[in-house]
Amino acid sequence: MGNNRIWTAALLVIGDEILSGRTQDKNIAQVATWLNRQGIRLEEVRVVPDVGARIASAVNELRRTYDYVMTTGGIGPTHDDITVDSIAAAFEVPVIVHPEARRILEDYYATRGGVTAARLRMARVPEGAELLPNPTSGAPGVRMDNVFILAGVPGIAAAMMEALDGKLEGGRPMVSATVGAYAAESEVADLLREAEAANDGVAIGSYPFFKDGRYGANFVVRSDDGNLVERTAKDLERRLSEAGIEPFSGGI
Repeated sequence: MGNNRIWTAALLVIGDEILSGRTQDKNIAQVATWLNRQGIRLEEVRVVPDVGARIASAVNELRRTYDYVMTTGGIGPTHDDITVDSIAAAFEVPVIVHPEARRILEDYYATRGGVTAARLRMARVPEGAELLPNPTSGAPGVRMDNVFILAGVPGIAAAMMEALDGKLEGGRPMVSATVGAYAAESEVADLLREAEAANDGVAIGSYPFFKDGRYGANFVVRSDDGNLVERTAKDLERRLSEAGIEPFSGGI
């Protein structure tokens, strides 16, 4: 594939409680950060309700568009946890009780009241899926082709991702450097565009702020080439200085 291959991912956040605002999603930032460490870019995040057809159609669209799809939410023991069924429908396979998942749950719940019918729901997977280790709470995550089904609880999702560290094929992680300045974005728009054009392979994002009664912005230079990021940041600082604007390396 070569070094220039860009690996991409989408995150599908599942749950009525996210859409109603009752629960604030904490997975987007940690999934994005973890994927970046693997050299995989999170390119889309979608939030869908606990509706089987909506989950299935989103999974089918995303898995055909991106290298990887992560889903969070809807894999617990209650009747409204329908993610596994929905993803099985997307792949047009039945749902089975995975024997290894059943054994993991029996071991985990041996001293916690035993495996009930509700708890056994967490051993259900689309036929043909493999399990993802869950070091924290017994119930494993699930991988179905390029779709990774993670827990909605952020601590459990994080543990599942940690267990996947280094296991997914990816490229080089993105590197960034920040240059800050007390300048309105409109003042420096052309200068930013010129700096980006002169340094092929970088993207420069602008993030305005208001601090100590003054307007300014932090400019974030991103690329998977660390040397290029460093060079571009210095180039940007030089251009700002020449325009009479004092740059701050590392941002404000």
